[in-house]
Amino acid sequence: MAGSTLFDRLAEMKPRQSDADLIVVTAVTLITVLIVFFPPLDGTIFRFGFGLVFLLFVPGYALVSALFPDAPSEGPSTRSDAHGFDILPGRLSSASGIDAVDRLGLGFATSVATVPLIGIALSFTPWGLRLTSTVVAVAGITLTAIAVGRYRREQLPEDRRFGLPYQAWIASGRARMFGADSRIDLLLTIVLAVSVLLAFGSVAFAVASPPDGEQYTEFYLLTEDSSGELVADSYPTDLDAGESEPIIVGIENNEQRSVEYTVVVEVQEVEILDDNTVRVVDREHVDTLETTLDDNENWHTEHDLSATMSGTDLRVSYLLYTDAPPAVPSTETADQSLHLWVDIDEPTDGPDT
Repeated sequence: MAGSTLFDRLAEMKPRQSDADLIVVTAVTLITVLIVFFPPLDGTIFRFGFGLVFLLFVPGYALVSALFPDAPSEGPSTRSDAHGFDILPGRLSSASGIDAVDRLGLGFATSVATVPLIGIALSFTPWGLRLTSTVVAVAGITLTAIAVGRYRREQLPEDRRFGLPYQAWIASGRARMFGADSRIDLLLTIVLAVSVLLAFGSVAFAVASPPDGEQYTEFYLLTEDSSGELVADSYPTDLDAGESEPIIVGIENNEQRSVEYTVVVEVQEVEILDDNTVRVVDREHVDTLETTLDDNENWHTEHDLSATMSGTDLRVSYLLYTDAPPAVPSTETADQSLHLWVDIDEPTDGPDT
């Protein structure tokens, strides 16, 4: 029978019970890294599913395995334990083992506590808190903890090592599937498993498909301070005509789709009317910046602000469009707009000779 052959093949593989859980955790870690960095898979729901398990359970379980390599004590013992302590007859072992249920709970709790600390530590490094650095750091810590956990298990007597009785589970599954008296139990088990998968898939789809209200674009201007950091401060207020000052233009796409952006830069002489509206009296086109960004992608470019127009209280307008800009751009037609107020001095002539 085909099903029986499958179970027989699984049983013949027979990795040691003490390695089974570590093999599964290692596999989830490597698959997650592959999904995140392999382009055909990084936009699928598998990224969310494996990523959720990877962040909320895997690193914590690996650390728990490194800390507690022992199986739980089951009764009295008259021998020495793995740490060399004498165990008196009729007393429980002093081993610090915990069972599978406790490991699952501690795995979640430890992950929830550990992953934020990794993020805080990364924010103080040159790599920063980014997707690549976070995945690499969590995967590195996880694989290191798995190696330590396996080493510590190897130092224990075989009957004291924690392990998953997967062979017994396989035998039980085979009996349930092909036993004449277990068809109803098997059907109920399948229905329960399908229900859990559907529930998990619904949650994953809801998280992977945010509502339309969360679609937006961040548009900002920055300058570089004396230490080389980008800050939203110290914008130029005085310029000489024909000379330039660097301004960093930034865009972050959170529109849930790829967007073509155009930024029109103008220096404008404006007049404030009695109703507090602004009328553009004169304008000078300075530059047009273009970029295409995928969802969750950001873009910085250094723009050299320079103009030939001179005057006081001139408005430097940065007009952002997600479609082609009109022939006469304005703050009313732009999707977003930012502006600076500057004084631009006329160029001075050199000394007479």
